[in-house]
Amino acid sequence: MDIFWQIIISGITSGSIYALVGLGLGLIYNVSKVINLAQGEFLTFGALLLVSMISFKLPLIIAIPIVLVIAALLGLAFERLAIRPAWQSSTTVLLITTLAVSIILKGIAMLIWGKDPLSLPSFSGEVPLKLGEVVIATQTFWVIGVLLIVAGLSWFFFNRTLAGKAILAVAENRDASALVGINNRLAVQVSFALSALVGALAGAVVTPITFVSYDGGTMIGLKGFIALTLGGMESIWGGIVGGLILGLIEALGAGYISAQFKDLLAFILLIMLLYLRPAGILGGALKKG
Repeated sequence: MDIFWQIIISGITSGSIYALVGLGLGLIYNVSKVINLAQGEFLTFGALLLVSMISFKLPLIIAIPIVLVIAALLGLAFERLAIRPAWQSSTTVLLITTLAVSIILKGIAMLIWGKDPLSLPSFSGEVPLKLGEVVIATQTFWVIGVLLIVAGLSWFFFNRTLAGKAILAVAENRDASALVGINNRLAVQVSFALSALVGALAGAVVTPITFVSYDGGTMIGLKGFIALTLGGMESIWGGIVGGLILGLIEALGAGYISAQFKDLLAFILLIMLLYLRPAGILGGALKKG
């Protein structure tokens, strides 16, 4: 049972990262219908920017807000320079555009930070918490805590603020929202900024757990997409639920089958899901707001 709970904790930790990435993807997809293949690069930039800030001896309480502001500006620039010029193009063109941005961002990251993997010490020290024979790294609480806070703030934003309700209206019906005076373009810009911010925050909290490199966000971005597909792409919340499910499936597969199959399981799950239930396991059970 100790091994089982150790695996579950590992699955929840990785699933929380996938959930944050999936949430960012869901924000963009539901508002603009764009599948952002560069979402993993937001995570990479958040992680690498935090490494740089800490190397300048800035405390976390100052460094993380700076990273989030820079990430939000990067998201706005992404929408303005890459997505808006191709807005009237087909879905395929928009998809290729996000892929091109992903490649460009990886190249920029390689030029700035190099190819060597980087990491940070745990935010709360390196001494793990022990519950019997189960060992929990303190950074795990940061990852899970950030997911809970982001999910709570997202719920409040979309259900209790006028701006959030306007974005949900655009996600529900773009034409109808425009008829009642909602600025669709602004809603898309905000969704890209929030998506980049959430992705960078995921990168910041995961860096002490694993090494990060210029291309390290690509696989996590793909798993975030699998998480969103698993939970249901038509829901902003689908990525959160799907991310946690995916993390647990991966951890159980690695623990009881083989760690070599960890990534393979995610893509097998995606293929099965697209074949058996394209709308996601939860289908329409999750609402946008």
